[in-house]
This record gives sequence, C-alpha cells and structure tokens, in this order.
Amino acid sequence: MNSLFASLPTTVFETMSQLAREHEAVNLGQGFPDDPGPQDVREAAARAVVDGWNQYPPMPGLPELRQAIAEHYGRFHQVNLDWQKEVLVTSGATEALAASLLALIEPGDEVVLFQPMYDAYLPLVQRAGGVARFVTLQPPHWRFGAQQLERVFSSKTRVVLLNTPLNPAGSVVSREDLELLADFVERYDATVICDEVWEHIVFDEATHTSLLSIPKLRERTVKIGSAGKIFSLTGWKVGLVAAAPHLMKVVSRAHQYLTFTTPPNLQAAVAYGLGKEESFFVDQRARLQAQRDCFSSGLSALGFRVMPCRATYFLNIDIAPLGLDDDVAFCERLVREAGVAAIPVSAFYAEDKVKTAVRFCFAKRDAVLDEALERLARFQPSIA
Repeated sequence: MNSLFASLPTTVFETMSQLAREHEAVNLGQGFPDDPGPQDVREAAARAVVDGWNQYPPMPGLPELRQAIAEHYGRFHQVNLDWQKEVLVTSGATEALAASLLALIEPGDEVVLFQPMYDAYLPLVQRAGGVARFVTLQPPHWRFGAQQLERVFSSKTRVVLLNTPLNPAGSVVSREDLELLADFVERYDATVICDEVWEHIVFDEATHTSLLSIPKLRERTVKIGSAGKIFSLTGWKVGLVAAAPHLMKVVSRAHQYLTFTTPPNLQAAVAYGLGKEESFFVDQRARLQAQRDCFSSGLSALGFRVMPCRATYFLNIDIAPLGLDDDVAFCERLVREAGVAAIPVSAFYAEDKVKTAVRFCFAKRDAVLDEALERLARFQPSIA
C-alpha cells in the first residue's frame, strides 16, 4: 500500500460537501457552474458519438483538436505553436499536471510551489519524489516578490509550478511579476509548469499573460489548459498541453502510461468549440462577471469585507473584521447554522496558513445566489 496516499486525510472539500448534504445547504463550495455549457458544443459531442470514430484515437490527441489548440493559442496569446510537435491532449488538466511532474523531476529535485494552491499539487509532487519549497502569498493582492523567490530557489530547483489566474484567490499574476519569475527560472536553469486553466475567466481590466508568451520562458514552460473551464463543461476532463518539443517529448511519454488517450467525441467537440468567435468568450466572461458583481454587492451589503476578484469562479471574504481567525470553524458554523457551504482558504495551504479568508463559488444561478444571500442575512447578525 502506498504510504503517501494511504496517509492523506479526508479533504475539507469532501467534509463540506457532506455537511452541505446533511444540512440541505446552498452549496457554494463546489467549484463548478450551474450553466450546462454551450449547447452547440454539446451537440457537436453528441454528433461525434453517433457519426464519428469511437475507437482509440491517437495518443497525442486528434489532429483536428491539436491544430485547433495551436490556432486558439495563437489567436488569444500570440503564441506560435507547431501542433505536431508542441501540443498534447490529456484526460483533464490534473492528468496533465501528473504527467508533467512525473516527466520533469527526479527523486530529490526541488519544486517551487505558490500557496494557496490546488490541492492536487503537493501529493503529485511528493509522489514523483519531489521536495516542495513554498512561496506563501497573502491576501488581498496575493503577490510574490524577489526576496520570497530568493529564499526558495536553489541549485536543486528543477521545476516551478504556478497557477495563474489563481484559484482560490481570484487573482491574476501580472506580466511584471512573471518577468521577475522568468529571471529566477533562467538563472537556476529550471522549468515552469503553468496551470492556466482559468485563462479565459478574467474580469474587468485584467489580462491573462500566458507564460509561453514570455521570451525567456518559451522553451522552459509546459502550459496546461482545460476545455472544462473554457466551456463550463467541467465533467468532460479534456486537458490542453503546449510545450517546446524537448519538453513535450518526455511529457507525452508519461501521458502514454497514465491514460494514453481521451474520448474522441469530446476531443472533436472541443476542437469545434475552440474555433468559436471571440464574442463567445467575451459574452461568457460578461455573464460570470455579472454574477460576481451581484454576489459581491450582496455580501458587502451584509457587512462582509469582500476581497478583490479578477478571475475564476470564486471570490473571498475576509473574516478578520468580524473578530474571527479560524476559517475552518467559521465554515463549519456557516453550513450548520446558516445553511450555506463555503470553503476555508487555509485548506489550500500546506504551511504558514492564512486562516481569515473564506471562498465562495459565484458561478451559480441567480436564484441560488439570492437564496444564499437571504440565508446569510439571517445568520449575519449572530456573528456581528
């Protein structure tokens, strides 16, 4: 029995979902939208099942999807990709992360992680034999600086794992900060795995910069995207990977012995979707931004301090002004007494945890968000 996985505790996500079911709570802890996803993309998947190929597709992905990925990233990120040598399709972004980490690190290699972080990062690094070095980001702006990077980079650094836009913070790493990171990556001859699954879910004047567009990082980056996030079809699990040929060669070998391939009908539908007009992506962002604004205004009206949110499906409140410093206890009380489930942001840290931030998913129907606000209004006086 593998000691790493055997020793992992029940996650806070499982705990909060179970409490939500027990208390019939409005579940704003779940990180997926109520939206069923674009009908034409779903119909394309259905047609591909009935009329298309249903045997093993090529290991790197359908040629039509790999070409569509290259064209899409050229259109939106001004990155020129060779679809035959620099593009791979995986069964979700998490599989892409696993394949990249297994491919790029040896036991004892150090991996720089930025926390808060997606909960799969640390177990995957450890399973590959990596040694984690943490950069701790603080609310409300969640930025890193040169001194923090100096403390974690060393001659043993082989990989940097970065998520931008960042879940759970709802922040976007600026080009200035990416350029700073690039200097360290180049100095220490490291490789970046960049989880860019939220690349299309950015708001206001925020701009997502792909690391592949940073000249110093073009040959040092494995970019990971997600069709599930792009099209609000999170159950599809179609990952989009781009990297220079020398990196892609080894990442694709790891992928070959993980899932090997991904359902061809979903690949065909994603290829169709990636070719949609820019207006589709603009309208999708506008809808999500309207949901964010509505929920943020409602929380503010109830007296909660809402942190800035420039991306993702999530926004956070600061519970410190309420005189509280235990986000786990707050969330447990919230689901039991108010009937609203949220996620304590401390769950996204391995050490030096921030314990005063609570994450809500706002990618829900208006009626769901309204019900959550009504319940919070009844609960709010009891925490004043």
